[in-house]
Amino acid sequence: MIDFKEQIIQLTNKYFDEIVEVRRYLHQNPELSFQEYETSKYIISLLNKWKIKYRAEIANTGIECIIEGKNPEKKVIALRADMDALPIEEQNDFSYKSKNKGIMHACGHDVHTASLLGTLQILNELKESFEGTIKFIFQPAEEKLPGGAKQMIEEGILENPRPDLIIGQHVYPELETGKLGFRKGIYMASTDEIYITVKGKGGHAAMPEKITNTVLIASQIIIALQQIPKELAPKHIPTVLSIGKVIANGATNVIPNEVYLEGTFRTFNEEWRKIAREKIKEICESVAKNQNATVQVTIKNGYPVLHNNENETEKTIQFAKEFLGEDNITELDIRMTAEDFAYFSQKIPACFYRLGTSSSKETKFPLHSPKFKVDENAMKTGMGTMAYVAIKHLNT
Repeated sequence: MIDFKEQIIQLTNKYFDEIVEVRRYLHQNPELSFQEYETSKYIISLLNKWKIKYRAEIANTGIECIIEGKNPEKKVIALRADMDALPIEEQNDFSYKSKNKGIMHACGHDVHTASLLGTLQILNELKESFEGTIKFIFQPAEEKLPGGAKQMIEEGILENPRPDLIIGQHVYPELETGKLGFRKGIYMASTDEIYITVKGKGGHAAMPEKITNTVLIASQIIIALQQIPKELAPKHIPTVLSIGKVIANGATNVIPNEVYLEGTFRTFNEEWRKIAREKIKEICESVAKNQNATVQVTIKNGYPVLHNNENETEKTIQFAKEFLGEDNITELDIRMTAEDFAYFSQKIPACFYRLGTSSSKETKFPLHSPKFKVDENAMKTGMGTMAYVAIKHLNT
């Protein structure tokens, strides 16, 4: 019987230095969501160098590769990495810090992409040893609505061939290098963006009887909306509604005609999500009407709930334990953060897990921090484990 574990460890070590250089190039040349043109060109240059067939320009900058083992129609596994960066000015001082002003890989997508390229190299060498087909998805625009995953799905990324399972990983500075975190079932929240404009007759603040106090009405709306997570949400469904932006462009003695609000709504149940979106509109309209004002409410449909298929995730956990050891696998809590991998999880069985990237104080800065950095040894865990897990899923 083939010892895939030892082979994958050897191949991981073989390709690791090259993958570190790939990651550093990506880190130094970040691009924002839906603008990953040079990133895509760079990945294509590597695929050409490695003689890997690919299909490009999916969702504009996305790329698909397919590696077929023996009996390629037996089973199909998809592996996904996102490629985009964030509008953050990097505050690190290492040699490969971002060269693009105001743009940084502060969420680790450079690690995701580089690790998946390493996994691709490993699996390409082992393709005569496993059954089925592996589809590699390099996805743009995870960080910005409507999300690259949604667009790739609309352009057929889950067809020809259709995967039986999709797997993704995400860096996690709260977890030590060499460890992975999993959660079966519901894992990450849906996310909707709320935009509210309160309109009324502004004027002199000293004459409240002659105006509509749009600032006060907006304040009452903010407070009233807290009924949704605190009173209206089912007790078993965690829910958050937060208003993070308020623009009331008046003065000490001026009430403006309009007050503008922006916020986020997050939860873990799609049915309750639909109901709550209507409640948000009803509450805003009711408060405004009672104060002789009008209100415009726009809710942008964000990413859905991310659901890890229970059976496939349990298998993945067991495979990861075989590769890394039981002590290096931990259970995660649900997260109110969102991830557009959720679109894949709504279509086919999925498993999305966390890759530990911390080994010192310097690598514990949180995601989206201008000082975010990773222990690059984590990519050995990332590329090796994903390769092992993929083969085990295909061969069992």
